[in-house]
Amino acid sequence: MALKPHAIRAPGWVSEFSAFIMRGNVVDLAVGIIIGAAFTTIVQSLVKDIFTPLIGLVVGGIDFSNIFVTLRGTHYATLAEAQRLGSPTLNVGLFLNAVIQFLIVGLVIFWVVKLLTKLHVRQEAKEAIVLPTASELLLVEIRDLLARREAVPATEPTLPPSLSI
Repeated sequence: MALKPHAIRAPGWVSEFSAFIMRGNVVDLAVGIIIGAAFTTIVQSLVKDIFTPLIGLVVGGIDFSNIFVTLRGTHYATLAEAQRLGSPTLNVGLFLNAVIQFLIVGLVIFWVVKLLTKLHVRQEAKEAIVLPTASELLLVEIRDLLARREAVPATEPTLPPSLSI
């Protein structure tokens, strides 16, 4: 006796999940996250390599990354040395770098959104220039005829009330 091949049936949630993943906004979100991650590395470099040294120069050559407090009372020359020796530290400078980075990201996103909004408004303005439809042209013509009819002197014959518009 030969065995019949048994069809494998996927659970119902698989098709729902597939539909969910393929929706446009989920794909857009995934693309946004990927671009955001790449953008984050650029901003981290901007903060670490450009702004932090400039701010450190302005405030007297302080290297923010080495502003820390050891919790055991032992003093270390650098944060790297304290961490290498396993000393617990409060990393104030690294926190300041994170705050500066957050502010820069917020500022850049603000300007990008502002630019995109301005471009979107310009696009809407271009789309707003629409030629009137045939119905709209007919209504304008009727309006103009009615306006001319009201401006006609009373000496001209007028339509009887039953035929007037």
